[in-house]
Amino acid sequence: MTTAPGGALLVVGDVVTDVVARHRGPLSAGTDTAAAIRTVAGGAGANVACWAAHWGCPEVRLLGRVGTDAASWHERELTACGVRPLLVVDEEAPTGTVICLVDTGASAERTFLTDSGAALRFDPGDWSDALLDGVARLHLSGYLLFSEPSRALVATALESARARGVPVSLDPASAGFLVELGVDRFLELVAGVDVLLPSRDEACLLTGLPDPADAAAKLSRYAPLVIAKQGAEGALVARSGAVRAQVPATPATPRDTTGAGDAFTGAFLATLLTGAEPEDAAREGCRAGALAVERVGGRPPGRGEGGRE
Repeated sequence: MTTAPGGALLVVGDVVTDVVARHRGPLSAGTDTAAAIRTVAGGAGANVACWAAHWGCPEVRLLGRVGTDAASWHERELTACGVRPLLVVDEEAPTGTVICLVDTGASAERTFLTDSGAALRFDPGDWSDALLDGVARLHLSGYLLFSEPSRALVATALESARARGVPVSLDPASAGFLVELGVDRFLELVAGVDVLLPSRDEACLLTGLPDPADAAAKLSRYAPLVIAKQGAEGALVARSGAVRAQVPATPATPRDTTGAGDAFTGAFLATLLTGAEPEDAAREGCRAGALAVERVGGRPPGRGEGGRE
């Protein structure tokens, strides 16, 4: 499966404020744990858009919903990353906030405390068919599936994309939220999606299979193309019920794994939009994921911080 070169990438998804607390070892319950704390722009949808722009996609648009408290800041941050922000400002709910607890040990594993705020108040009224003008691919953040109004937006966007022949990709986003939603409900909601980009845990959860390759293969009977992100073990490319390629990870020394999957997805989509084969796009995704884990936060390097290479 390839995508004809040309046209914009439209991402629809969450824009949130990340509070990243990096600590070493177990948290000390009932007392203090020393940590290095930073507040950075985040959100799975927004991160994907920023990494796609960083990876050379000439036009990336992001439809997001934020509160009045941080709308201007997020707009500036997205613009600085080369993304065209299309932000709906919610007068009632605040911008979503995620507290990212990052263990600075060898794995740099992270745990999220999530208040999605305005991001879960998306509804079909925020959508317009005109958003797809000039768009070659639509990407949906899986976080949109975790509230009834934003699920309705997903259905509307999918119908609009199908009518225009625009391919759609989706990242399931969160194994924890998938458990609450239910596997059958998820698969029903994503019917018609062209590319699924689950993590290893999400793929196994969605299929009930313990082996990641078996899980990716089974998922590719529901979507034409499945790219199963495997972290330090790279990625699996599956089509038509079988794994077609295993792409190795790019070596990295992790500091913070927040947003690594988003980086993979952004680079993958940017490369796919050049007309590349999925296997080649997955290699670029692995490169971006390696760059992401060596940084704090989920966004790509800014100007003067070093680039893709």
